[in-house]
Amino acid sequence: MGALTDTFTLSTGARIPEVGFGTWQIPDGDTAYNAVRTALETGYRHIDTAHGYGNEASVGRAIRDSGVPREEIFVTSKLPAAAKTHDEAVTRMEESLAHLDLGYIDLYLIHAPWPWGQHEKRFDEGNLAAWEVLQEGLGDGRLKAIGVSNFDVHDLENVLTKGDVAPAVNQIQYYIGFTEPVISGFCRDHDILVEAYSPLATGDILDNAAVQAIADAHQVSLAQVALRFCLQNGVLPLPKAVGPDHIRANAALDFQLSDEEMARLNELPDAAPGHYHNATQG
Repeated sequence: MGALTDTFTLSTGARIPEVGFGTWQIPDGDTAYNAVRTALETGYRHIDTAHGYGNEASVGRAIRDSGVPREEIFVTSKLPAAAKTHDEAVTRMEESLAHLDLGYIDLYLIHAPWPWGQHEKRFDEGNLAAWEVLQEGLGDGRLKAIGVSNFDVHDLENVLTKGDVAPAVNQIQYYIGFTEPVISGFCRDHDILVEAYSPLATGDILDNAAVQAIADAHQVSLAQVALRFCLQNGVLPLPKAVGPDHIRANAALDFQLSDEEMARLNELPDAAPGHYHNATQG
């Protein structure tokens, strides 16, 4: 299955399938359950959810019902962004573990360095309190790896210098023309894998003529080029889809962009200039 079975190696030594199936904005219940079941049947082995998505229970049930051995599926979830005290972080992490009911979580992230709507403030002490809880979960085996989401360089340095364990992952908004080079470069220098949520700019990228021309040359979709772009930049994309056709198409990434095509894509300005860059997503 190519990209679905290929892996990146985390700083922990764990191998993470290099394309994840994102479940942001997929409603709890049958919609989330069926989407995850279809993804697993298609060959995805990396499922990404979050406490804040409200669909952890359906995601967990779909995984348990899939017939795929638990150890073959990499599951990511996230601590709510507002959990900035030790006690609240413990409560929310335990809720995630209970909702999923999978025995352990392969990767658990702090969803954001600030509570939603308060991104103009710093929460250094709160992030360290939350990070301590994730480290405890790592220590007792309920979490297999830990990381962060939406963290800038300041927030990453706070955890790196004062925590006992370095983040394995930073999940950020990332797509053609919006690659957060300062954050991405810092992560590369510190062996932190970058994961791309909204790699299609929640669909806003799909009308870009320059990217479409490259897609036409390969006889693939623009979405497939956008996901391949992430992979060839060493970034793990998390495409989200509900319909079976889109789920399958996003997995068909067994083609290669040339060095010249990658250079053109990396030089593009924001490929979705009308997209609202809101880090409360993903």
